[in-house]
Amino acid sequence: MEAVLSRVLPDGRIECIACARRCKLREGQTGFCGVRSVKGGKLWLDVYGLISAIAVDPIEKKPLTHFYPGALVLSFSTFGCNWACQYCQNFEISQRRRAEGFEVTPELLVKLAE
Repeated sequence: MEAVLSRVLPDGRIECIACARRCKLREGQTGFCGVRSVKGGKLWLDVYGLISAIAVDPIEKKPLTHFYPGALVLSFSTFGCNWACQYCQNFEISQRRRAEGFEVTPELLVKLAE
């Protein structure tokens, strides 16, 4: 899927504006996050629709205080991250440079959450 958070720089590079890193990429390069790359002069989101993990969790597991106590929440993630924390608990998926997950549509995620 073509990424919308980008702009073309005067020197022809593509600047990704999805995060504060503001990666400036040339054809064939991938951003720091590992999920956006330049192909055909455009920035592409290489992991759109790819899920690395999905689970139903208690809301208390999330960083929310007193938010619907006892409720369940659908948790899902994709690949990549614009940080590189030394002791990241999700290193296997956040720093993976080749996304191998399973495809899920937004509509299916909504149905699973219901």
